[in-house]
Amino acid sequence: PHRTELYEEPPPGCWPIVYSPDYNITFMGLEKLHPFDAGKWGKVINFLKEEKLIADDLIVQAREATDEDLLVVHTRHYLNKLKWSFVVATITEIPPVAFLPNFVVQRKVLKPLRTQTGGTIMAGKLAMDRGWAINVGGGFHHCSSDKGGGFCAYADITLAIKFLFERVQGVSRATIIDLDAHQGNGHERDFMDDPRVYIMDAYNRYIYPGDGFAKRAIKRRVELEWGTEDTEYLQKVHTHVEGALNEFQPDIVVYNAGTDILDGDPLGGLAISPQGIVKRDEVVFRAARSRGVPVLMVTSGGYQKRTARIIADSILNLHSLGLLGRGRAACALGSSPSLQHTLRDAAKDLSNLS
Repeated sequence: PHRTELYEEPPPGCWPIVYSPDYNITFMGLEKLHPFDAGKWGKVINFLKEEKLIADDLIVQAREATDEDLLVVHTRHYLNKLKWSFVVATITEIPPVAFLPNFVVQRKVLKPLRTQTGGTIMAGKLAMDRGWAINVGGGFHHCSSDKGGGFCAYADITLAIKFLFERVQGVSRATIIDLDAHQGNGHERDFMDDPRVYIMDAYNRYIYPGDGFAKRAIKRRVELEWGTEDTEYLQKVHTHVEGALNEFQPDIVVYNAGTDILDGDPLGGLAISPQGIVKRDEVVFRAARSRGVPVLMVTSGGYQKRTARIIADSILNLHSLGLLGRGRAACALGSSPSLQHTLRDAAKDLSNLS
C-alpha cells in the first residue's frame, strides 16, 4: 500500500481524540445557508477545554487526506467530478457554491471535509492502538466510492475500515453501528457484498435518503417512526447493539454517532432528549468496551446550535464512567497494547463500573 502520513504515530501523551481547526467551514456566511452548524466541531473542542478534559497539545491533530489516500476507496472519476463547483453545491446542499470558482470551493468547502476524512482514517488506527478513538468530525455516511450526497463528499467510514483491513494486522472484521437519524446508504453501498463488514442501522424510515437498494446491505435494520422518544429508542438501541455484537464478533466497531436524532431537529424527525443522546453513546461504548472491542466514534449529522454542547457532555460522561479507559496512559507509553492488554483493560473497566 502507498505510504500515508495518516498512520504515523501521534506524539506521546495525547488523547485519541482527533480534531483540527481546519474542520470548520466558515466562509462569507455561506455556511449559514445550510441547516448544518458548520462550526460545530470547534465548539465541541472548546467545551472540552473549558471542562479541562483536554488541551490543544493533548489532542491528535487531524491531517488532510490526500488524493492518494482517497483513491483507496474513491474512483478517479468521482474525485474529478468534485472539480466542478455545481457538483459540490449539489452534494453539500448549499446552492450558491455552484457560482464560486472551484479553487475557492476546494479550499473553503472540500478541504475541511478532506481534513475530517483524514481524521477518521487516523482515528481508526488510534482505536486499534488505544482501545477507543473519537474523531470530533466525520461520519459522512451518505457518500460511497462514486457518489456523494447529503453534505457528504468523501466516504470516510469506508476509508477508515479499508485502511484497517489493508494495513493493520489482525483486523479482518468490522461492525458499523450507525445511529444517525438518516440511513447510512454510502457505507452500505460500499460494503454491499463484503462478508467482513456487519452493518446495524437505526434511522427514521420516512426521511432522506430512502435508499432501498442500499438497505440490502444492512444486517440489523431498526426502522423508526416519526417522533420516536427516549424510552422506546434506548430500549431498541440497547437490544440491537447487544444483538449485533453477539451475532458477529468484529475486530473494530465504527460508531456513527449522529446527533440529528435530537428533539426539534429540522431534518431528523425524531424526538430524543439531550440526556437520551448521552445515554445512547454510553450504551454503545459499554457494549464494545465490555467485549474488549476497540471503538471508533465519528460525530456525523446534527443540525441544531445546541448539538455541540451535547456531544461534549457525552464525551465527558464516557470519561467519568471510565469507558474511555486508559486511552491516554497507553498513549503516554507510545505503545500499541496487545489484545491481552486490551481485554485486561476492559475487564478492569468492567470491575470499576460494577
